[in-house]
Amino acid sequence: MITSDSTTLREVVAHRVGSKAGGEGVRLSAAPMSVGSEVGELLMRYFLSSFKAQEYYTLRRDDSASAPNVVYGSVCAIFDNPDTLVKQSSALARHLYEQGADGKVKGGDFFVAYLKDCMVDGEALDAVGLFKSENQEHFLKLQPHDDSFGISADSGISVSKPDRGCLIFNTDREEGFLVAITGSSRSISDEQYWTDCFLNAVQRKDDFFRTQQALSLCKSFVTQRLPETFEVTKADQADMLNKSVKFFKENDSFSMDEFAQEVIADPEAIKSFKSYRRELEREGDEEIPEQFEISEAAVKRQARALKSVIKLDKNFHIYVHGRREYISRGYDEQTGMHFYQLFFKEEA
Repeated sequence: MITSDSTTLREVVAHRVGSKAGGEGVRLSAAPMSVGSEVGELLMRYFLSSFKAQEYYTLRRDDSASAPNVVYGSVCAIFDNPDTLVKQSSALARHLYEQGADGKVKGGDFFVAYLKDCMVDGEALDAVGLFKSENQEHFLKLQPHDDSFGISADSGISVSKPDRGCLIFNTDREEGFLVAITGSSRSISDEQYWTDCFLNAVQRKDDFFRTQQALSLCKSFVTQRLPETFEVTKADQADMLNKSVKFFKENDSFSMDEFAQEVIADPEAIKSFKSYRRELEREGDEEIPEQFEISEAAVKRQARALKSVIKLDKNFHIYVHGRREYISRGYDEQTGMHFYQLFFKEEA
């Protein structure tokens, strides 16, 4: 977990990185920003308030063409000599501009900050923060005039959160540094532009990653492989998804065998589950471990994707939270339609 109570802003440089598709170019600063205490507090909130999840990344030291990773090299130089912040931030701004050839990538204000004493899982670490603001917000300002007020309109950067941002911590240099990533819209295009092309970062193979990986395995097995191989209803699938989430919420550690016995239960379905797991490992060239410590933060995030919903035509959605025995499925010959029966004691 990242906390910022003791963090201080040593220095920050701002550049204007335009849209490459629009040929807007880059406007570089020659010196750090002069920041007073009030603006400094707002900047710190802007930089740090949106880092919530315990999801970490690592910078690749080389890119896909086996050339040095620009971000990794610049960050190394800054940590070795913080006085190079202006020079290295200019290199980072030019690199960011080169990644914006897609017409969907907007120009924006780019900040490179040197932060001291960020607390990461209880350890105080210096960090280089990279933040890009692409969207301006409009606001109104009242101006006193004698016995009345005037009003004017202006626009600027919202301090709620950056459109794209990351913190690169001064630890694990040989592995590529510890990185946290945030953004107002973590879409696939964001991942490609910011995470893949600009940062050249990959998710860390830690307990957060492994918990996500296992929950994704469970969901895809229940929703894709299980109905292909066995005769199951949507209610059966919803029940198994609920049991999967319950297992992860109630246990501190994950065991593939325990999960299979407790959640899947049926011996033939367990065989199918283990076979499906091996297929995914071969396809993704990524081992899904037998055991690991469960990340509560990953469960909280991923559980939203495992909602147990039965969708009936375009008329009804049934949200199933448990008690599979209280729901049954049937067929009405008179109407030629299927139906579900739901049993309950009280109506909320």
